[in-house]
Amino acid sequence: MSITLAGYKFNGPFKSTSSLEDKSGVYAILTPTNASRYKVVDVGESATVKSRVENHDRKSCWQRNASSGRLYYAVHYTPGLHQAGRKTIEQKVRQQYNPPCGSQ
Repeated sequence: MSITLAGYKFNGPFKSTSSLEDKSGVYAILTPTNASRYKVVDVGESATVKSRVENHDRKSCWQRNASSGRLYYAVHYTPGLHQAGRKTIEQKVRQQYNPPCGSQ
């Protein structure tokens, strides 16, 4: 299962963070808009995606922007890519989807 955001293939969307791995990557927090579409609520990058998402300081913002309280998680793993490269991908996703949580 995958979803393409800003030209990048993300694994997911997953209903639970248990499907995420503690690897480096760019994550997207999504909420459904209809049967097969999603709105990007937030996007970020981390060397340890699962831990970052599970302990994120913007969780309350995610919940406020979730359709019917439903959040989904997607990740584009970036083995071998340093933080600057992950940030570039994050910024492309932010620019295209303008998520309500976080900042550019």
